[in-house]
Amino acid sequence: MIESRLYCHSVTPCSAINDLQVKVGFNAEGNLHLHYRLSGDLTRITFPVSQSPSAVDGLWEHTCFEVFVALRHEECYQEFNFSPSGQFAMYAFSDYRIRSAWIPIQVPTIMTSKFNDLFELKAELTATELPISSIGNSYQLGLSAVIELMDGSKSFWALHHPSEHPDFHHRESFSLSINRNEFI
Repeated sequence: MIESRLYCHSVTPCSAINDLQVKVGFNAEGNLHLHYRLSGDLTRITFPVSQSPSAVDGLWEHTCFEVFVALRHEECYQEFNFSPSGQFAMYAFSDYRIRSAWIPIQVPTIMTSKFNDLFELKAELTATELPISSIGNSYQLGLSAVIELMDGSKSFWALHHPSEHPDFHHRESFSLSINRNEFI
């Protein structure tokens, strides 16, 4: 697995979080595994209450973990949101913020755990939900998170913040290259 650190955007500082890391990799079936690890003062963070797994819009308005998936040299991409509640959202885009029609086949698997100062969210996306990659065409991932504090403020975390304001859709934020041969 590849391990990466997410960084808080400078316009949304957050003293409650000490570290936010994500491990990503594919299993032998081509499913994408993501493992988010957040450490800090969890008593200051708002975590949505558990719900039945279902597709819900607007998850990014609260604490939410995300991955943007694109193929190198292609404009289209997909966005996946994972809430600590167990809810999810899945979107397709033909270009920067231009939504495309898409009906996902498989729902993601989401598991969470919280202990003292550590929160973990694990998500699995089936290969059927990912863009079809030709040989040698690697995936470009944008790993990100929105963290809401008890006071209602939000911080925006990503591998890379290429613009003045938080924008997870900005293609330069899709800064992690990975191939399906990066096994867990």
